[in-house]
Amino acid sequence: MGAELIYRGHETQPTSASYTPKPHKPWIHPIRYILREQRLLFVLIGIAIATVFFSLLPASSPNNPYHGGRLIHNNPISDSHFPAESTQLTHHHRVFYQDHFHAGGKVPLGLKTKGQRIVVTGGAGFVGSHLVDRLIARGDSVIVVDNFFTGQKENVMHHFGNPRFELIRHDVVEPLLLEVDQIYHLACPASPVHYNSLIRVYKTNVVGTLNMLGLAKRVGARFLLTSTSEVYGDPLQHPQVETYWGNVNPIGVRSCYDEGKRTAETLTMDYHRGAGVEARIARIFNTYGPRMCIDDGRVVSNFVAQALRKEPLTVYGDGQQTRSFQYVSDLVEGLMRLMEGEHVGPFNLGNPGEFTMIELAQVVQETIDPNAKIEFRPNTEDDPHKRKPDITKAKDLLGWEPKVSLRQGLPLMVSDFRQRIFGDQKEDSATTTTKTSSG
Repeated sequence: MGAELIYRGHETQPTSASYTPKPHKPWIHPIRYILREQRLLFVLIGIAIATVFFSLLPASSPNNPYHGGRLIHNNPISDSHFPAESTQLTHHHRVFYQDHFHAGGKVPLGLKTKGQRIVVTGGAGFVGSHLVDRLIARGDSVIVVDNFFTGQKENVMHHFGNPRFELIRHDVVEPLLLEVDQIYHLACPASPVHYNSLIRVYKTNVVGTLNMLGLAKRVGARFLLTSTSEVYGDPLQHPQVETYWGNVNPIGVRSCYDEGKRTAETLTMDYHRGAGVEARIARIFNTYGPRMCIDDGRVVSNFVAQALRKEPLTVYGDGQQTRSFQYVSDLVEGLMRLMEGEHVGPFNLGNPGEFTMIELAQVVQETIDPNAKIEFRPNTEDDPHKRKPDITKAKDLLGWEPKVSLRQGLPLMVSDFRQRIFGDQKEDSATTTTKTSSG
């Protein structure tokens, strides 16, 4: 029987009346897949190898301008929402950050691994220049902002050429925009001889502080205000603690400075509470040391300059007014501890050793010239009768107290004054002799 070939391509195949999707696999299948054939073990081994590899990679080079921070551009930037706080961006250097450690507010300042970018307003002045020295020595990059109304370029010239130092001639009553991590706001004419520039002093205290607080808010920098013991006025409480509100004449000849600093403290606390600015407030008591202006009207510089020039030491009133004198290096240490700590303040920074003006004059006589005369003159208006800080708060929270006594620090200041006073005279004498001989 022959084979029969049957073609069924024309026949219609039966189809299902409705589509039935593929049934879902149980959720346990992915777990079984991972556990099968030791896949999980190989995944864990891969993660461990990657962790070890990346932990052993060397850190990025510090020469990279983007290393550890942001690169500052020279393009002008403005902000229509903050017209009083906006201005041009200025020069830039590479940014190096420095670790700071906090242990209950007490900071081991020697333990540093990388630098920060810090602006010091008034950094060419007496206190500011000593602060700049410490910050540069610590490894920070420092921008000094000063209009040289009282500051001297000579105070910071030894840092010229250092790539971590910049100097900007600028008045803080005009806005300024910089990329920084910390702001030490020291700018203000503090000497009594500048109280005749009343509006300038007050504007620096108020508008200048407002501009620097605006900068701190804009770039997220920590802000330290150097206030003054003058906020206590002619105190009725002795010694003065930070909770004392003071006894200040709001319309006196010293009010531009006293009330200006009180307003600056108000602004600082308002920015801290209302705008989240990390703020610190230091109330500085009488400070002395090298680089003080020779004829700035402050009692220590007056006495030292007068004794060196063989002039009578001028004592105002009966000489029983008291002051406390701290050496500048102690103050700088306190400011740095306050900035790096976790406490807002205010903090009294001063030496609690109390001297009458007569006693101070006698120490100057012992140090310079025992035969120096003392001359009494009528007292000045609103001169405080007593001034002595209570530094318990700074001791407890900052671990700070002054180390240099008046008799230790005064000879260092005298040496600096002697070189500046008589060094200038020798140069003038040499110049005069040269002109006479050539004529």
